[in-house]
Amino acid sequence: MAVIIPRSDPPSRIHPEPPQTLEIDHFDRLPDSILLLVFNKIGDVKALGRCCVVSRRFHSLVPQVDNVVVRVDCVISDDDSSSLSSIKSRSGSSAGSFSAIFRLVVGGIVKPLQALGQFLGTKRSSCGGSGSSSSLSISGDDEGGEIEQGGVTHHSPTQVLKNFDEIRYLRIELPSGELGIDDGVLLKWRAEFGSTLDNCVILGASSVIQPNPMRISQAVDTSTVVEASGSGSDDNGSIPESFYTNGGLKLRVVWTISSLIAASARHYLLQPIIAEHKTLDSLVLTDSDGQGVLCMNREQLEELRVKPLAASSASKRTLVPALNMRLWYAPTLELPDGTVLKGATLVAIRPSESKREVSDISWVSSAFEEPYETAAKMLVKRRTYCLEMNSF
Repeated sequence: MAVIIPRSDPPSRIHPEPPQTLEIDHFDRLPDSILLLVFNKIGDVKALGRCCVVSRRFHSLVPQVDNVVVRVDCVISDDDSSSLSSIKSRSGSSAGSFSAIFRLVVGGIVKPLQALGQFLGTKRSSCGGSGSSSSLSISGDDEGGEIEQGGVTHHSPTQVLKNFDEIRYLRIELPSGELGIDDGVLLKWRAEFGSTLDNCVILGASSVIQPNPMRISQAVDTSTVVEASGSGSDDNGSIPESFYTNGGLKLRVVWTISSLIAASARHYLLQPIIAEHKTLDSLVLTDSDGQGVLCMNREQLEELRVKPLAASSASKRTLVPALNMRLWYAPTLELPDGTVLKGATLVAIRPSESKREVSDISWVSSAFEEPYETAAKMLVKRRTYCLEMNSF
């Protein structure tokens, strides 16, 4: 009697091979325009550097990004960064590689600010150490080759940004403001440049008292607060006599000159980037503290290319022209959110040769973000004091 043994299916029949079509990477179906939208949202130059080593396609698309953000990580000693020239020849072969974005340095950003540091008598370093003068760096992965600082290699911003072909919006963020100020002191500035200073607004206060949480919970009428802060029985909007005798005026002069030096030094350092990237529509150089912001729009960028800046003979910064200044002061300024500024001072600066209407101060109140925009609006309603300053 014959025995029939059922035949089992081979493993390939039980677990069939997946169709070849499943191995297709559907990400490749996305058009380049969509990927560029994603890369522009990323913006950060180090993140874009990592993206460009993912694939050949990414490597070819990243240089087309038009919105780039360069964040500086720390301050390094000039003694360490001075070896750039001796290693430059060795870095020539790799400078053109887009992977250099991994390890970059904003070399020499602070070097032209040595005079500023001596002027204020204060040195700041976010990386520690004892260097006499400093430069700023963005640390990255060590992929061998360039200047090393604690196992990390560095590149200048010009080296890194030259790999981008179509930058329209560029933002560079320093690790901190250049001006060393005491704790509790408020000092903010915003400047616009063409080939020279176009305008600058400075807001300062000797101390800032944060709002009481209990007070914030109460409904406060903004118009009432402004009126109460702007006029009172013991405050007619005039600068008190003590302002001239207790060092208050001298301190404001230091704030003003220091801010202008910092702004002009930043402007000077942007020359090579502006010259190389003619597609730029907007350039912003700021810091993580929010202390100072330098802005340039397309017309101002083009002006600098056509009319080279005048450099100061004393240091590596743009020459500050003769200036007209308008100053507003309040011994105590209480904002709607409960924040109190002691010795609040607002200074609006324009070149003496500016053709713009002197009485136009609309640009002043919009220079800062809240709550300081409100502070500026409140201060410009007070008595105005006019000053002049020679070129330096």
